[in-house]
Amino acid sequence: MKQQKSFKNMEKGKLYLVPTPIGNLEDMTFRSVNTLKEADLIASEDTRNTQKLLNHFEVETKQISLHEHNVKERVPELIDLLLSNQTIAQVSDAGMPSISDPGHELVLSAIEHNIDVISLPGASAGITALIASGISPQPFLFYGFLPRKSNEQKESLKKLKEVKSALIFYESPHRVAKTLSAMSEVLGNNRKAVLCRELTKLYEEYTRGTIEELVAYFNENTIKGECCLVIEGNTDVAGLSEEEELLSISEHVEFLMKEEEISSKLAIKEVAKKRGLKKQDVYKQYHVE
Repeated sequence: MKQQKSFKNMEKGKLYLVPTPIGNLEDMTFRSVNTLKEADLIASEDTRNTQKLLNHFEVETKQISLHEHNVKERVPELIDLLLSNQTIAQVSDAGMPSISDPGHELVLSAIEHNIDVISLPGASAGITALIASGISPQPFLFYGFLPRKSNEQKESLKKLKEVKSALIFYESPHRVAKTLSAMSEVLGNNRKAVLCRELTKLYEEYTRGTIEELVAYFNENTIKGECCLVIEGNTDVAGLSEEEELLSISEHVEFLMKEEEISSKLAIKEVAKKRGLKKQDVYKQYHVE
C-alpha cells in the first residue's frame, strides 16, 4: 500500500498530467497553461502539434517526445529526470493524457518509483459527448476504440451486449458506417445511438436516432472529423440479484426452477430475459451442461 500526498513535498520532482483542448482553444484552463509554463519539461505525444498550442499561449518550456513508438526507451529517461527533482508535464494531442493515447506507462513507472502523479481536470471527448447525447449518463462504460478487424470487433461487442451502462466509443470517420453495422448485428437495431462529430469545433454535430437509423444514414453520407459514438445500454435485461450474478447459466435455470417452483421451460425463458440472451442459447447451454 502506498499513499500520495500530492503537495506535501514541493521540492520533489512531480509528474503532471495536463489536458489539452479537443478542438476549441478556449477550453484550455488557466491552471493547465500555468503548469506548462512552470514545468521543467513537457512530454508530448507529437511535439509539432503541441508546439502550436504552446505558441498560442506563449509557453516557452522545452518539449520531449513520448509516443507509442519510443515509450520503452523514453520512460526510463523521464523517470531519471523526475528522480533528479525535475517537474514534467505530460500532454497528448487532445484531451486527457492516457485516454486512448500513449502515456500510461510513464504513470505506472512514476508510481513505482514513488513519484507524485498529479492529474489536472480538463476536456474529455467521451464525457463531453455523453452528457449532451440524450442517453442516460449514469452509469456509463468508456471503451475507446474497438478492434479494427471485423471478427475481433464483433467478439468485443458480444462481451458488451448485456451491459446496462451507456457505452462510449471513439471511431474514425472512415469506419463509422462499418462499426455501426457491426453494432446493429450484435447489439440489435433498436438501441438509441448518437454520433458526435467535431466536438467543440465550428462544425460540431450530433446525429441522434436508433442504431438502425444511423446505419442507414451513414451508409449514404460520408463524414469527416473526430467521432465519438454513444450507445444506449441493454434495457431489455431485467436485472440479476447478487446471488444470481454468481451463477452459471445452467445453475441459474436450476435456481429459478427450485426458487419459483417452475418448469425448466419457464426458467429458461426467465433466465434469457434477465440476462438479455436468446432463449435457444440458454436452452443449449442448459442441456449441454
